[in-house]
Amino acid sequence: MGSPQGYRASWWTFLLHQAPHINFQFEAVGSEFAPEDWGYQQALLFLASVSGLCFAISLVLICVYLIRFCCCSNEDDEESKTQRVCCVTWSCVAAVIVCCAGIGIGFYGNSETNDGVYQVTYSLLNTNHTLSSIDALVSETVELLSATVRGELTQLEETLSPRTELVAVVRNTRRQAEAVAQTLDGIPFWGEARSTPSVLAEQIGYLEDYRWLAYILLLLLDLIICLFTLLGLAKQIKWLVIVMTVMSFLVLILSWGSMGLETAAAVGLSDFCFEPDGYVMNTTQASTGLSPEILQYYLTCSQDVFNPFQQRLTMCQRALSNIHSQLYGLEREAIPHFPAAEVRIWWSTLNNTESKFHNLIALLNCRGLHKDYVDALKGLCYDGMEGLLFLLLFSFLSALSFTTAVCSLPRAWKRFQNR
Repeated sequence: MGSPQGYRASWWTFLLHQAPHINFQFEAVGSEFAPEDWGYQQALLFLASVSGLCFAISLVLICVYLIRFCCCSNEDDEESKTQRVCCVTWSCVAAVIVCCAGIGIGFYGNSETNDGVYQVTYSLLNTNHTLSSIDALVSETVELLSATVRGELTQLEETLSPRTELVAVVRNTRRQAEAVAQTLDGIPFWGEARSTPSVLAEQIGYLEDYRWLAYILLLLLDLIICLFTLLGLAKQIKWLVIVMTVMSFLVLILSWGSMGLETAAAVGLSDFCFEPDGYVMNTTQASTGLSPEILQYYLTCSQDVFNPFQQRLTMCQRALSNIHSQLYGLEREAIPHFPAAEVRIWWSTLNNTESKFHNLIALLNCRGLHKDYVDALKGLCYDGMEGLLFLLLFSFLSALSFTTAVCSLPRAWKRFQNR
């Protein structure tokens, strides 16, 4: 179906979409977004496992370095020892600086991701409000017309009973009002799926709260470790340095793990954002049973796409216009002979009905719901994707800095005086 009007996939979406999709049997898998397909899930897990491979490599390097540090004797002169202490200290300081830069990037990425998710939930709630407003307008208009048919028109028919030609006009007006009510009553197209956008927004917001909290805790943990590492190095506090070494190793595991999740999420999101219409249409149709014509009308919102409500709206508009003309002629013919005929009450009902009908036409137009759809895509695929990439960079910098810290802090601890 292509991209909807007002949305175009970004260059980073295009690049990530080109990432190799390989399953566990090292076979190529299609890059179309299909989270329910086991082969596609394997491809994302395979990409996440690259982070696990990097973690294994970092563990090997740390073990080799620590074994060499513990087993090799240090019988160098004082000048050489002083140079090594200086080198180790500056290595730790550099690792802390990189970690602090990563923390700043992580806070920005977390904020961008949160903004994108907020835009998605806002658009979904706005969509739900539009659907509820259409429901309310249809219900009010049908009830108003039905009450008028049962009340004012029945009473008017009884009043004009001596004039059969006027009674025929009233009955024709009644039939057209009933036809308008029946046509409008069949317009709501979502049925039980009307509350789906609000439920989805609630679920997304619930998950986002936990994601945001988890990243804030991870960022704060990184910041605390960096600050206490600097304190331990400056004051040469041996117990604090060894505690920071253990904490750095734990955060190292979390950093590589989060990097794997972010890699899989970024590639999966890019696959969705590359051509979102097809997946949204198929999923929505499968879960709600909406007709493909209606979905295509709102997802595309193009002049080339047929409006599935146009025929019904045109019929209603013509019927209301005929009722208007008939009512005008009825008032001109009946009032001089039947002063008790309450035609003006029906005028008020007709004007109210026409006002609600025009509001209904505006809400059923594709522009409103299509704008919500495009806004949700922009929030998810622009802000959300950008924030996710910054979080990916944060995890990489965090893993790099804590790998350096785990290697450097034991040597610094050995050179410190006992305190």
